[in-house]
Order: sequence, then C-alpha cells, then structure tokens
Amino acid sequence: MDFVDSNSNTVVVTGFGPFRQYLVNSSWEAVKELSKRGLGENIDLHIIQLPVVYQKAKEQVFKIWTTLQPLLTVHVGLASSATALLILEQCGKNKGYQELDAGGFRPEGGCCMLDGPEKIESAINMKTLWKNLSVEGMDIAFSRDAGRYICDYTYYASLYYGDGRAAFIHVPPLSTAVTAELLGKALQTIISEMLKQCGEERKMDH
Repeated sequence: MDFVDSNSNTVVVTGFGPFRQYLVNSSWEAVKELSKRGLGENIDLHIIQLPVVYQKAKEQVFKIWTTLQPLLTVHVGLASSATALLILEQCGKNKGYQELDAGGFRPEGGCCMLDGPEKIESAINMKTLWKNLSVEGMDIAFSRDAGRYICDYTYYASLYYGDGRAAFIHVPPLSTAVTAELLGKALQTIISEMLKQCGEERKMDH
C-alpha cells in the first residue's frame, strides 16, 4: 500500500460520462480542463472517460492498472448534491450497491469484489490534504463515504487493483459559479498535492 515500489511517472485521471439528467458530466469536463493544464513536465498524464455502468467501469479500471501501471489513479465523479464543494474521499466500500446503473444493471449481490475486504483505504492521506489545501472559489470537504453508487464502486475496484494507490474527488455540477475551468484548476492543485505525498513517501524510504 505505498508508492515506494512504483517507478512510474504515469498518472491517470478519470471522469464519468453522461447519466440521468446530466448530459454534460462536470467530472469529465473538469478532467478535460485539467489535461489542458497538465501536472508538470515530469508527469505523464492520461485521461480516460468511464461509463456510468458498473461492470464496464470496473473493466476499464482493471485495464488502467494492468496496462498503464500508473503511480497514481485519480477518479473524479459528480456529486449532484454539492454546490461549490469538492469532496475528498478516503476509502471505497465493497458492498451495498443496490442502485441501477445507466444500463439498468446492479452488481451481483450488491458487491464489487467477492473476495475483497469490506473497505479499502487510499494510500493518500485525504485528511492531511483537506487540512492543508485551499482552492480558489471552492470549499473542500473530507469524506469516508463515497455514496454506494458507480463512484464508490469504481473507487473500490481501483483501490483493490492498484493496491491503495488511487484517490477519488467528488465535484459539483457545472453552474455559472462553478465552471469547468475553475474545476480543472482545482484538480490541478489537489492532484499536485497528492503527488507531493507520493513523492515524500518515496523519499523517506530511499
């Protein structure tokens, strides 16, 4: 559960596609904006859009970890109840997925990984991040419950396949106050801080 044994400088950031009334998903708009800004020249940034379908999202996440083998994967999802709030999610839960996805399916037994632990914590300390971060025009919250829908499910799968080297950020819907540009900038700030944490962990061990 650490970054020490990873010599990758690849970072993958995912957003989700449209679902329900959200024909434009702010998570993907924010990720596209981030990719214009980048994470500095030392970081090889890949962005990927995930479908709001349990099984397909899980397959994509598996593919990310097996093919790109990133240092860190950050998933960005839409929290429709948030207004100008970014939520840093500390852990993913394995069970309790009863809500139907965009394809009308739910996971077998409401479970992400049949042999998986009840919950998996991120190797990123979100509480530290939350205490030390400020982003322009937005509040930041810390959470230990990502909501038992595609977001939580994807996060758990990624923590499982990525040995804890995943993070999840919930973003609000787009509005006149919350633009894609503002969200992209916020993601850049937050993920850069996450990468500092990874870097410090690597340094301490060598």
